[in-house]
Amino acid sequence: MSEDLARRFIDALWALEKSNDLDSIVDTYADDCQVGNVVSPRRFDGKAGARDFWSTYRGTLGEVHSDFHNIIVAGDHAALEWTTKGTGPGGQPIDYDGVSILEMADGKITRFWAYFDPSKLGHELQR
Repeated sequence: MSEDLARRFIDALWALEKSNDLDSIVDTYADDCQVGNVVSPRRFDGKAGARDFWSTYRGTLGEVHSDFHNIIVAGDHAALEWTTKGTGPGGQPIDYDGVSILEMADGKITRFWAYFDPSKLGHELQR
């Protein structure tokens, strides 16, 4: 079940990156989820927070695509190792690697946190 949810999350992220489909990715989250990353000073709570987080992600980047190299699932946790490539807001190329940790319960993501080196994004994306 957890591996299926991790793969569903990846498919939903690709749909977001390709066609700006926010609903599919938000649907992978629990009502009381927590979402964040190493760049944002705030934690995004609940489905509304997940929608805000992913809307900001998609709105900040131009073209974008994430490739997943490893999916490691243990119990109700998953680690996703990825590379994201695309363009920043000014059209400059971006290329960065990271790991996302998913905590899951009852077929939904309860906590998502992404870890990456923000210096790879350029100064305009680190705000």
